[in-house]
Amino acid sequence: MNMSIEKMSGLEIMQAMIEGKIPPATIAKTIPMRGISVERGRVIFEATADDRHLNPLGGVHGGFASTVLDSVTGCAVHTLLDLGVGYGTVDLNVKMLRAIPKNVPLLAEGRVIHISKSLGVSEGTLKDSEGKIYAYATATCMILNNKR
Repeated sequence: MNMSIEKMSGLEIMQAMIEGKIPPATIAKTIPMRGISVERGRVIFEATADDRHLNPLGGVHGGFASTVLDSVTGCAVHTLLDLGVGYGTVDLNVKMLRAIPKNVPLLAEGRVIHISKSLGVSEGTLKDSEGKIYAYATATCMILNNKR
């Protein structure tokens, strides 16, 4: 199905990606992640670090968690935006709580905690299937109204 995102709200875009009606963002090829669920103000992705994401010491690079958490916190804000309104992350604060395991699917959840006409504030967690938290983030997104 050929859909035009120019005619969709943020929530509709996220739903269409998860349903496979439109392709995911290309960052999902660099950092293997896929949408699991989406609702207003909340998204859940699955992400798995592999050999492409290692630092010089052989551990998973911190950029993996940062990128995944930037994605879910931003996408959570996106779900609350109307047609023609975009966003951009202006602040991302990530706390690495334990080493990210390699080749283990993790769940990343983003949730909006505040939104106004100009800013969206959200938080994100990266956890394993048992609920053990590996990283936590807060993000501030600038709301970009593209309507003229």
